Amino acid sequence: MTPQEYVEEVLSLVERIPVGRVMSYGAIADALSEVSGRNSARQVGSVMARHGGGVPWHRVVTNAGRLPPGHEQEARQRLLSEGVPLKGEHVDMARASWQPPSTGPR
Repeated sequence: MTPQEYVEEVLSLVERIPVGRVMSYGAIADALSEVSGRNSARQVGSVMARHGGGVPWHRVVTNAGRLPPGHEQEARQRLLSEGVPLKGEHVDMARASWQPPSTGPR
């Protein structure tokens, strides 16, 4: 998979996160590892930082539920408007995490 194809896969998956749900950077990396051969939350974060403005970027958080760095206020407002449960300043990951259905090998 080329770097551009990986970017497209990350953005495609982020677009599928339902309203009111979130995924962590690591969960996205894990979900794409079979098709991409990559498994790095940092790579997903890099893709989101560079290319994520056109997708629901606010639905991608850390494994601990922390909001996207530098965009915490806007992300919090968007998530609250979508009904995402929070615990203080973090997403309640036990209640809000989403995993895509397993599609098996492509």
